Amino acid sequence: MDASELESVLDEGPLFDEELPEDHRSGFVALEGKPNVGKSTLLNAWMGTKLAPVSPKPQTTRDQLLGILTREDAQILFMDTPGIHRPRTKLGDFMVEAAESVLPNADVIVFVVDLAVPPSRGDRETAALLEELSPDVTRILAMNKADRVSGEERERRRAAYEALGDFDHSLCISALLGEGVDELLQIVISALPRGPRYYPEDQLTDRQERFIVAELIREHAMRHLREEVPHALVVVVQEMKERPNGTIYILAHIYVEKESQKGIVIGRGASMLKQIGHDARIDLQRFLDSKVYLDLQVRVRKNWRRNEKALRQFGYTLQRQA
Repeated sequence: MDASELESVLDEGPLFDEELPEDHRSGFVALEGKPNVGKSTLLNAWMGTKLAPVSPKPQTTRDQLLGILTREDAQILFMDTPGIHRPRTKLGDFMVEAAESVLPNADVIVFVVDLAVPPSRGDRETAALLEELSPDVTRILAMNKADRVSGEERERRRAAYEALGDFDHSLCISALLGEGVDELLQIVISALPRGPRYYPEDQLTDRQERFIVAELIREHAMRHLREEVPHALVVVVQEMKERPNGTIYILAHIYVEKESQKGIVIGRGASMLKQIGHDARIDLQRFLDSKVYLDLQVRVRKNWRRNEKALRQFGYTLQRQA
């Protein structure tokens, strides 16, 4: 969902005429921060399901992902975004644009940082970007991975992050362990304006299933692969259909940039590809609530991250021209 699509949702108004509590709240919440600070882990914790890919590798999230959390008292539209960083490829340009484009439409910004390490240049640059927004936008500092640091060091880190900007709220959390997550959600909801629901109660995202399926496969490829290979691959779901026995057949192509990377992804005796497929299938069966037959094939598209035509074909489209 790009900026124009966000605006259209707001302009069209509520899609459902239903009785809601008088103080029902709704709005857009942007999750911002540098790569690998736990934004997607936080989104998944709030949603109660794995909606966004998560791995220890930086820049696992490449595109915006809308998570729709509907409660009796609120409908929160979370925008998980790629980390703001200095891009080195056309794909990097797309990721930074995707992260920045949601800011003007957000009612609340949750600035996620990694409390286990001191503030970096990336944190300072993101904080400076948030300072340029309208003062009407609520800014919340969420200091994640608080379980990894304690005592005086934790307090020094907290003070250093709070000094990055003028925040309406700040708190320490652990998205992985669930510490402070509910408290943070209550702060977010209280900052949202009163409003209606824009999506059906049972809808979790505006993305098609194929997008989520491809991202879950890519997550497990990133978890198993090393060096540059994880960042050089993209997953495209070619076919997805239910067989007569109820099993969902999924054919997905894993694209890499070099023949040498293809060999690494496949592995000796196809061992790596089998491991990626095994682990991805477990997540896919949970997500689709069905048995899954996953057919993975590896292909080469040379230097696709630097090729605008290839990026468009893979669904990454720059709005701004370089």
